[in-house]
Amino acid sequence: MSPGKPNFLLFIADQLRCDHLACYGNPLVRTPHIDGLARAGWAAEEFYVASPICMPNRASLMTGRMPSHHGVRHNGIPLSLRATTFVELLRQAGYRSALVGKSHLQNMTGNKSLWPPQRLAVEATAPDEGAYDQEWAPNWKDPAHAMSLPFYGFDTVHLTVEHGDEVEGHYRRWLRAKNPDADSWLGPKNALPTPGLALAAARQAWRTRVPEEYSTNSYCAAMTNDFLAERGKDGMPFFVMCSFADPHHPFTPAGKYWDMYSPDEVTLPRSFYAQGNRPPPPVAALRAERDAGRAVKHTPSPFACTEREAREALALNYGSISAIDDCVGRVLAQLEESGLAENTVVIFTSDHGDFMGDHQLLLKGPMHYRGLIRVPFLWRDPAGPRGARSQALAGTIDIAPTVLARAAVAPFNGIVGKDLRPLISGEAESLHRDMLIEEEGQRVYMGFDRPVRMCSLVAGHHRLSLYDGVEWGELYDLARDPDELFNLWDDPASAVLRAELVLRLARKMLELGETSPYPSATA
Repeated sequence: MSPGKPNFLLFIADQLRCDHLACYGNPLVRTPHIDGLARAGWAAEEFYVASPICMPNRASLMTGRMPSHHGVRHNGIPLSLRATTFVELLRQAGYRSALVGKSHLQNMTGNKSLWPPQRLAVEATAPDEGAYDQEWAPNWKDPAHAMSLPFYGFDTVHLTVEHGDEVEGHYRRWLRAKNPDADSWLGPKNALPTPGLALAAARQAWRTRVPEEYSTNSYCAAMTNDFLAERGKDGMPFFVMCSFADPHHPFTPAGKYWDMYSPDEVTLPRSFYAQGNRPPPPVAALRAERDAGRAVKHTPSPFACTEREAREALALNYGSISAIDDCVGRVLAQLEESGLAENTVVIFTSDHGDFMGDHQLLLKGPMHYRGLIRVPFLWRDPAGPRGARSQALAGTIDIAPTVLARAAVAPFNGIVGKDLRPLISGEAESLHRDMLIEEEGQRVYMGFDRPVRMCSLVAGHHRLSLYDGVEWGELYDLARDPDELFNLWDDPASAVLRAELVLRLARKMLELGETSPYPSATA
């Protein structure tokens, strides 16, 4: 294998907060293998998503572009099959490419969209032609259903669809092959008894009967290891994404991971108890629903939780993270055994975070607290530094150009992310002055009268958030107020700062403006 063609192994977890890893300061959760990547490589301390929603941010990872550019503005809009991805460029450059686990570049549920209730018959842009139902869970009930390859650049796919233990895709076929009666293990109706579990009533957790060795995490490790074993034999350069569907809710860690951590031993976020000047209206609305006994807790939408629910969620979340860490360890062992470690860049990240008790909230929604928008990013490169860390701003949009640059593959027009290698090597102290986060919703909730459209700017020690259609906004001094309790939006002493950050937000949006396609002529 040519030294000029490094391999890439990308681990991505689903809905994993940055501060839920030991290498990012968590004092309780045990993640020795992921921590080992940090000790042997480079860690970004201030790494931000392009959007704190699955589909938009995963599309940004694949393209190096913002949601407003690649078109996946929210869940429910698949990434165009005509979109250029960095994986496709690697494939064209001779790389073997594989996706193992969760993709979520297309819709998974097959459910009809609820918004808007009345639709115009014609779109501004004609929809693409192509197979946009490849990830639909209902389709996978048909044994004949198959994917069209390559899939966004991946010439091998071992897919998991949905979360918890009721997961479809190639995984369910594999599980049934292991045990024809496996369906009797799945879902809350088949779960092991958990008397007193508060999250069970909310249908956000159950104790699965699926053995550890047959969990989705173990499946991801096994399929990734099979791919690595093949590459160890044929010597082909490769890019493989090992994409875990955990620790995303509902919480169903298998076997010993279920009670590895006790709800009584976890520490709730300080913002669960602390009082600021006033909570933003959406947070106040969710808390009011809870206090009136009207909280909706069984959907993917965020809700205001009780202390017990927050403790259970944290403990089960930690169990899922430790399960992922053990699977990371198995994959790294296979990388060594296959003789590939000395020429493989290993990356670990997450698609977004979770409130996990912040401000008495669970799950995720259009409030850009740092627990939601800040994620881990580890880069272990055989030719890179060991044990280095950076406070410089970086984000999901930077992954595609960095991998392409490391592979010596030319990028494509339209990428707005930056090659992080000058930061990783220590040649540069910063690449981004500010980071932009975009979000658009597809539900009406949290006290809003329409689906939310918003954007945030992380600028130095401040976070500014603007919402479409409302007069209020958010401004926090993260250095003095790391728990984001004191909103300075209406603070007279912060008026100049607010104006400056709004201007910087406008400039950042211009900086990240669309450049694709190139003009075809001088008109």
